[in-house]
Amino acid sequence: MAMRLTGIYSGLDTETIIQELVSVKKNKVESAKKEQTKLEWKQEKWKELNTKLLNLYTKTIGNMRFDNAYAKKVTKSSNPNAVSVVTGENAMNGTQSLKVKNLAKTAYMTGAEIKGVDGEKVTSSSKVSELDGVSIGANITLNGEEILKIDENTTISSVVNALRSKGLNANFDETNQRIFVGASKSGVEGDFELYGYGGALTALGLYENAGAVKIDGEDAEIELNGATFTSNTNTFNVNGLTITCMAETDEEITITTQNDTEGIYNVVKNFIKEYNSVINELDKVYNADRAKDYEPLTDDEKEEMSESEIEKWETKIKDSLLSGDSTVSNIATSLKQIMLSGVEVDGKQMYLSDFGIATLSYFSSADNEKHAYHIDGDADDAATSGNTDKLSAMIASDPETVTKFFTSLSKNLYDKLGELSKSVEGYSSFNSFYADKKMKEDYNDYKSKIADLEEKLTDYEDKWYAKFAAMETALAKLQSNTSAVTSMLGGM
Repeated sequence: MAMRLTGIYSGLDTETIIQELVSVKKNKVESAKKEQTKLEWKQEKWKELNTKLLNLYTKTIGNMRFDNAYAKKVTKSSNPNAVSVVTGENAMNGTQSLKVKNLAKTAYMTGAEIKGVDGEKVTSSSKVSELDGVSIGANITLNGEEILKIDENTTISSVVNALRSKGLNANFDETNQRIFVGASKSGVEGDFELYGYGGALTALGLYENAGAVKIDGEDAEIELNGATFTSNTNTFNVNGLTITCMAETDEEITITTQNDTEGIYNVVKNFIKEYNSVINELDKVYNADRAKDYEPLTDDEKEEMSESEIEKWETKIKDSLLSGDSTVSNIATSLKQIMLSGVEVDGKQMYLSDFGIATLSYFSSADNEKHAYHIDGDADDAATSGNTDKLSAMIASDPETVTKFFTSLSKNLYDKLGELSKSVEGYSSFNSFYADKKMKEDYNDYKSKIADLEEKLTDYEDKWYAKFAAMETALAKLQSNTSAVTSMLGGM
């Protein structure tokens, strides 16, 4: 920026004069910046609200409109230390008897200690041909298949790698001078048999008759309601139940499958919680006090305030940006109407109150929580925890009616929210409940407008600085001429 020297000859405070002359245009720039800032804050406010609406729309009620959200069952074992059970959607209610006849075992061999010639210790790089009793040309077979022929270059490491290449877990422990071999799968399917020719297995400590100890792979076996089932693992999937065995038992174990009353209750409770969060926020932003006398602060104004004062000032503006907003009102009103209207179940009109779910009285509700719902008997709700738990009783006695009611109610809410998102002018996709696209365009328009106003302001300032500079130049020449005349007259 060029240095401007003004008022030298005129004695005028030209800087102040010029700033006064351009103040109107400068105010236009500041005003546009403030409007842009408020629009940015409004976008942020809507983004937060939109996230809550989307969670309710796509996750909560999006799932609750399907029957499988309520198809919750639980199975209890009379001996949970021996058997645990996970209940699937297709599991049948009832009581069953179970015996764990055998647990699955993984084939495992602990090799005998390997001894080198003259009893010295061996390493992974030690050659098998140098071990006592091994002949060149000896071989090792796995389950009847030759996997390695011993030659003069074959090492202990070669043997381990050959076993690994066939899917076995194998390792040479130099500290204990033993080879350990394990199956990669449990049960009979993973069992293995090692054979050898030419003394190889004996020298390597892998011959059972010469000190190696092997555990054979075995399948797990259970008896469920008198029928026998086997598995290569200790887990069985039978008619919707995933049964995991942890101990063999002599006595019968009872496993009981029934509707998970608590699970279904929590589905409904979570829905009410999410709905309340959304409706309370909608009411809060819509009913917020207006901030007529508040505008975003300029940098000069911020310098005169503390950080806490600035934050308080800006929060006042941000909280008011959706006050009386028609889109907020439309969404809130639509949700409230659907929740109040109820749905028809098997020819009977039913309401949330039939399940012990209702709003509190007007005077006992907190501000902006007048339309929040509470569940009677909910231990986490101080306002209604002492009431009779009607919802749990309904789930236990008639889960089908509960499911039908909430799937229908959720579908009505889901469909309406879908309509509301598509009805907003200037929205970008179905994932937006506000005019996000229009707001973004308006924000970019402000960028162009501000740049244009700042350019005009600069040109206007430069014009006035040029005029005053010309005046100063003229005064300088006049003063110079006057001085010259005075000097001439003084010399006469």
